[in-house]
Amino acid sequence: MGSVQIVTTILAAAITAVAVWLAVRAVLKMTAVIRLGQPAPERFTDKGARTRTMLVETAGHTRMLKWGVVGAAHWFVMVGFVVLSLLVLEAYFEVVTPTGGLPIIGHWTVFGLATEWIGILGLVGILVLMAIRLRNRPTRPGGRSRFTGSTMWQGYFVEWIVLLVLIFGFVIRGFKVATDHFEYPLWATPVSHAVGAMLPDWSDGASVAALIKIAISMTWLIVISLNVTMGVAWHRFLAFPNIFFKREPAKPAGSGLGALRPMTSQGKPLDFEEADPEKDQFGVAHVEQFSWKGLLDFSTCTECGRCQSQCPAWNTGKPLSPKLLVLSLRDHAYAKAPYLLAGGGKDLTGEEKATQAQLAHLDVLSLAEGDKPLIGDSESGGVIDPDVLWSCTTCGACVEQCPVDIEHVDHIVDMRRYQVLIESSFPSEAGVMLRNLENKGNPWGAPQNTREDWTKGLDFEVPRVGEVDDFEYLFWVGCAGAFEDRAKKTTRAVATLLNEAGVKFAILGEGETCSGDPARRIGNEFVFQMLAQQNVETLNEAFEGREKAKRKIVATCPHCFNTLGNEYGQLGGEFEVVHHTQLLAHLVATGKLTPVQPVDGGVTYHDPCYLGRHNRIFAAPREVLGDAIAGDLTEMPRNSERSFCCGAGGARMWMEEKIGKRINVDRVEEAMATGAKTVAVGCPFCSTMLNDGVNGKGAGEQVEVIDVASVLLRSVKPEQPQGGRETAPIGG
Repeated sequence: MGSVQIVTTILAAAITAVAVWLAVRAVLKMTAVIRLGQPAPERFTDKGARTRTMLVETAGHTRMLKWGVVGAAHWFVMVGFVVLSLLVLEAYFEVVTPTGGLPIIGHWTVFGLATEWIGILGLVGILVLMAIRLRNRPTRPGGRSRFTGSTMWQGYFVEWIVLLVLIFGFVIRGFKVATDHFEYPLWATPVSHAVGAMLPDWSDGASVAALIKIAISMTWLIVISLNVTMGVAWHRFLAFPNIFFKREPAKPAGSGLGALRPMTSQGKPLDFEEADPEKDQFGVAHVEQFSWKGLLDFSTCTECGRCQSQCPAWNTGKPLSPKLLVLSLRDHAYAKAPYLLAGGGKDLTGEEKATQAQLAHLDVLSLAEGDKPLIGDSESGGVIDPDVLWSCTTCGACVEQCPVDIEHVDHIVDMRRYQVLIESSFPSEAGVMLRNLENKGNPWGAPQNTREDWTKGLDFEVPRVGEVDDFEYLFWVGCAGAFEDRAKKTTRAVATLLNEAGVKFAILGEGETCSGDPARRIGNEFVFQMLAQQNVETLNEAFEGREKAKRKIVATCPHCFNTLGNEYGQLGGEFEVVHHTQLLAHLVATGKLTPVQPVDGGVTYHDPCYLGRHNRIFAAPREVLGDAIAGDLTEMPRNSERSFCCGAGGARMWMEEKIGKRINVDRVEEAMATGAKTVAVGCPFCSTMLNDGVNGKGAGEQVEVIDVASVLLRSVKPEQPQGGRETAPIGG
């Protein structure tokens, strides 16, 4: 060992020791913060499925590759980080001797070939990612960037570190080539040989370059260890457990889609008959009341902004950005952690849990963070502004796009639950809807004895459960389908088509009440439970004696479809629920319905969030429309899993949209730009919102918004009276 190698070895050991010590300290701090969260025992079930999903999503990059070039570039960088860590390890041998290498595998040509090409592709990948970040920088002229609000220096820092580590990997090899100490042939390592041809024959070059490579790598580790909220770096470690502990690992997309998490206290579902607000947690009032998985979510955020770029609220000028919400919760959690770890915090009655002696050593900033309200405007110093909380439509676009499976919607609804149930703090106009649900069983407050009025004038009898036992499907009409003028046309169309196809079905009529979706999404879990338990009892009685496979329900509203199929199971209601477009597609495919006259004028289809993104039903409505128009749909740019919300979900249907551009107008403009004369929908909420948008644009005579079922009915029975243009909804 020469004098240069003595120096390089000592320096490499010193900087590594500092970096490792800081990293251990950082990991212990992060672990302590995450463990402050509430229990979530359900996250430990089905470890086999969790492991498979985690490996598929990480190694296969299934979520990232939805973004094409970005996903491919990131995959090469990720593989480079994992595999080329072996070359960082090899650098420790090279600082000791310039001819050093990894034991055993370090001399294999296949190892040299693999690491060479991973290094080349990693270089290309990181340069692509750097170019994309620069092209989308928040300060660029025109438009909002998905990186707006991200800590940009951290992204640039990580990317430059990766670039320099890859470059110095080739420099080390180049010096070995120049000194004729390189093990691998030219055909396997062409770039290394090319670099070597440009470098001098310096015997200590490999050791010095290896030291620089180690210093760069350890500088990265030191910086991220001193910045535990640096998600752009930490996600490469935290993504694995965050994906592993996702809510439903068997789901094909984000596990936070579809059903909401039930309200829990100390990790157990809340029983409202026995719950006590002074003993049980109602929603989330403080950051430590999120589950530990929630705190892991916040820690894992990469600040990539994919959620932000897809969010309908953010894209229409509202203050909600799913990314910024998560970052605010993350920063608050880590700033509040010293206070919480010292024993501080408020109990469920609002009293301080710690003694003065426990808090005496804390700095004023930690104590101030402990006093911040989780929800509050700028005057009260709240972490999350109420306008942010109530802008969410729960469309799930953020969850769909997140590459590390953060469950934004669950966290937003948990905060809403506390605001509604304990603080009674929510947009005033939504109060009318909640009172109607409690008193009338529907959000419009329509009389219950008018639930069957939609059947009047049909040329066939609509059977009721109880009057007939021999039915295959229970037709869940829903509140909109029973009371809202536009949706009643869809209900009549579906009933007519089922009758035409010879499908035996029955309705509950006045025995049906609201599914509870708007109550649950706004955060009123109590009203949801009341309605849902009543419906589950009614449905179980209607299906008494039938096995689950024969307890079939068809619903026209995706919100009812999602609630009955995904959430009633939490309350003992196990049913096979299909959306009417699925059943209609089946009836057409089996020849029970035959389109005879193509609908012309061009048709585009708007994917409802709760049908498409939340429940992965994209093909069925398109199949129905394809048969009805005897051709191809004119797709909007944002379709299928990237469909843009109509603005009605999350109980936003009953809240005024006072900030920014109206979401439905943005979507209508996109639909009208296709040139299609018909905008087909599969949801009564979407129908209302898009109709209002079309009328607001003054295009009611040029563009018609109707349900998929109505389009099919016009093709199957062209002589069927359609009732003219659809009218305004009740209460609209």
